[in-house]
Amino acid sequence: MPKVPEEGGCPKDDFHLKPTTGTKRRTWGLVVTGVVGGSLIAVYAVAMPFVTPALRRVCLPFVPATSTQIENVLKMLRTRSGSVVDIGSGDGRIVIAAAKEGFQAVGYELNPWLVLYSRYRAWREGVHHNASFYVSDLWKMLPLERKLQTELQDNARVIACRFPFPHWIPNHTTGEGVDTVWTYDSQTFRRHDEGCLKPAKGHAVGL
Repeated sequence: MPKVPEEGGCPKDDFHLKPTTGTKRRTWGLVVTGVVGGSLIAVYAVAMPFVTPALRRVCLPFVPATSTQIENVLKMLRTRSGSVVDIGSGDGRIVIAAAKEGFQAVGYELNPWLVLYSRYRAWREGVHHNASFYVSDLWKMLPLERKLQTELQDNARVIACRFPFPHWIPNHTTGEGVDTVWTYDSQTFRRHDEGCLKPAKGHAVGL
């Protein structure tokens, strides 16, 4: 083994080892595996809250409210005052629009990313003091119709977007197609039979 002189004249062994090609490949393989694995985990964390509602027994994927739908909801809220609750608030469009009209508006949404985005939009548009958003799983609540019948005040109004309540007769209907909005006054739907109630689909706004 070659010797090299040290300071003071004493030789020392040359033990400097250079990484081999195989070592470099293994290192890069670990780096690539870590990056790909981390990316997949990140995609899973972001995508699952959007995919999960579509895999349930009642398919309810996120579909943003259209401007016409929002206008129809606000039309049904005219001459009203108080608070608005949006169940399945999505990206917060209806809640923010109601807050701009002076309502104290609250949105409940299963997807945590949409809740964070809704809060950001409310802050950006200057209505965060009147608009609140919370993560909540609608399907872990009591059947929605029964819950609304039990907890809403007598002067409450429920507005359903895209999907009507299956056991209630609407007091008013406006819009067409995906922009259809159904209005139910609590004094009316409480007169109906409460037996065999099932959860309803779509936005529900009560005040």
